[in-house]
Amino acid sequence: MAELSLLRRRIERLERVVVAFSGGADSSLLAWVANDVLGPGRALAATAVSASLSPSALADCRLLAQEWGLNHTEVATHEDQRQGYVANGADRCWHCKDELMRCLAPLAARLGPGGATVVLGVNLDDLGDHRPGQHAAQAAGAVFPLVEAGFTKSDVREVSRRLGLRTWDKPAAACLASRLPYGTPVTVRALGMVAKAEAGLAALGFAELRVRHYGDLARVELPLSQLGRALGLRSEVVAAVKQAGYRYVTVDWEGLRSGNLNQALVAHPGEARAGERA
Repeated sequence: MAELSLLRRRIERLERVVVAFSGGADSSLLAWVANDVLGPGRALAATAVSASLSPSALADCRLLAQEWGLNHTEVATHEDQRQGYVANGADRCWHCKDELMRCLAPLAARLGPGGATVVLGVNLDDLGDHRPGQHAAQAAGAVFPLVEAGFTKSDVREVSRRLGLRTWDKPAAACLASRLPYGTPVTVRALGMVAKAEAGLAALGFAELRVRHYGDLARVELPLSQLGRALGLRSEVVAAVKQAGYRYVTVDWEGLRSGNLNQALVAHPGEARAGERA
């Protein structure tokens, strides 16, 4: 596990870190290694709490912190008060990460003499997608140790598996705002509808899913292997989504495609460039 050795050395050189901890596979590995290398006195796992984080994700962050003995804190972020975030343009993630860094900076400043470095669980595979939030984080001083150590997404999962971390096969789960097409205003109500619909489908046994929000219509994305099961549970699927406040329920027969709303930016590259703020 050469990548793990590189990661450990990189974190050791940083001396003190604040890990942006969402509970996903990437940030979980980073938080675990940071805690193992530096100890809870020099490694802080910080979870940003807002309407864009599902209640189930927050609950699991708390469980993981308890299980692993992490120094864990929660910090309220207020991206929903930023006009650029609410407008949900191609640069939405820039506003979100800029807000995150603004909120983590005071924590980093207080973590020992000289302060700490904010680290994010970005891996090499993340660099190829439209993610302006990465630029906002780097501009504010964050670093990406997984990238520096050469980790791909598959490396994150394999190393986590070997370390015995239960997050090794955790499905990818971007923030709830990613379920809203660009141009659809981000509201607490819309995020709440998505969270409730996805929780209802998860209760039916669908581990990997996205509920795309189109006003009173929900477009459900599931892995192709699960479409047959969804059809067999049609009534239950419809009921779970409608209980979240939707009037209409559709299933996308192309299956689950993480980040597929970014495809609209490929057709309109001018919008994509507008989102790449540094």
